[in-house]
Amino acid sequence: MKRQNKKKTRLQSVTEPPQVRMDAAGIDISPEEIYVAVDARVGEPAVRCFGTVTRELNRIADWLQSCGVRTVAMESTGVYWIPLYQILEQRGLTVFLVNARHYQNVPGRKTDVGDAAWLQYLHAVGLVQGSFRPAGEICALRTILRHRSGLVQAASQPIQHRQKSLDQMNVQIHGVLSDITGASGLAIIEAILGGERDGHKLAELRDSRVRASEEEIVKALEGDYRPEHLFTLRQSLASYRHYQQLIDECDRQLRQQVEALEIQIERQGPAPAAHKKMRTAEDEEFRQKYYRILGVDLTAVPSIKVGTVKVIVAEVGAELKQFRSAAAFASWLILCPNNVITGGKVKSSRTREGSTRLGEALRMAAESLCRDKSYLGQFYRRMKARLGGESAITAVAHKLARIIYTLVTKGEAYDDGHFARIEKQNQSKQRQRLFKQARLLGYNLVPAKA
Repeated sequence: MKRQNKKKTRLQSVTEPPQVRMDAAGIDISPEEIYVAVDARVGEPAVRCFGTVTRELNRIADWLQSCGVRTVAMESTGVYWIPLYQILEQRGLTVFLVNARHYQNVPGRKTDVGDAAWLQYLHAVGLVQGSFRPAGEICALRTILRHRSGLVQAASQPIQHRQKSLDQMNVQIHGVLSDITGASGLAIIEAILGGERDGHKLAELRDSRVRASEEEIVKALEGDYRPEHLFTLRQSLASYRHYQQLIDECDRQLRQQVEALEIQIERQGPAPAAHKKMRTAEDEEFRQKYYRILGVDLTAVPSIKVGTVKVIVAEVGAELKQFRSAAAFASWLILCPNNVITGGKVKSSRTREGSTRLGEALRMAAESLCRDKSYLGQFYRRMKARLGGESAITAVAHKLARIIYTLVTKGEAYDDGHFARIEKQNQSKQRQRLFKQARLLGYNLVPAKA
């Protein structure tokens, strides 16, 4: 007997007569005006225009409640939707964030009034779905982490300016030091800005771990120290230190957010022993915290580090049950094939365009498996040989997403032996396939002696 699928298919949704809900509204948002549409049977006029100041946002909530509206579909335009979303959510309304690609209007004149009315109708008949938005405490953590990422990116520009100033003075310190932002590089640059020009005294400031000899450093520090280049070097160093101060403040705020989330979940007990060596004591501390938040140690998964777990918690939260399956989670991360089928044939299976922060973090984790000896490392190399580098990274990131979903939702610890059993089964199937092909060609394969 064929198992009945409880989920409605798209064909059923189209053939069934639409049930138009009267308690649904649609909102079209722009930086200057907000158009709100309700069912014509509960409000007159059905579409109204409001301003964007806080007083106007409260008027929108009052009008929707007076019309008996319970759910609202809102276009997720930039960040303009966030203040209205928070006010409507505080008033007890259910808000659906809708991707603008998912409700394209019929061809014709496009207006804000028409967009609001069209969005309200699609929401009333159940033809639009809301985007995922985590809980408030996760949104706060995500905001700080994304802001920190922007600061790290911005801090790279003063480093480039510093490098440019050194090149213009022909001070080739980057040729003997692997990182001019390290302890040795900063100490030497500060001494140069302080007026020191003796190469031997500057070379004495290097760290004991620097491999370059004193004579090599002295040669690299011989340059044309012009005042204008020293001025730009001083300013770029001050700018870099300012960004580092802001990043440190973000780190302290992130620590407070993580500790508050840890207390809220109330999951006690130390994490199991780490499967890989932590780079710093701070990484080990956060590994313990994220274990108490998630209930599993995700750093046990090959290529998943504490920084990746930080992105997971900040982007989706401590639970993944809001995604109905691992496939839905991978689809949200834009890591799965987007099959286009027409005429009974698959025309395209390319991953759809776009990216998510967590998806990019998993791609970076997947790329680090190129020389890993685990099952995932073998899987990456096998996919790279078959599909190429870029597609292999996507395939491995997809598998990492499925592993993370399974571990978090089921609360299970990562077991590499499970994948070893799968690999053994694959090898057995491959051996049987080779024997069968040999028999078809008239040969008889004999296993080699160990």
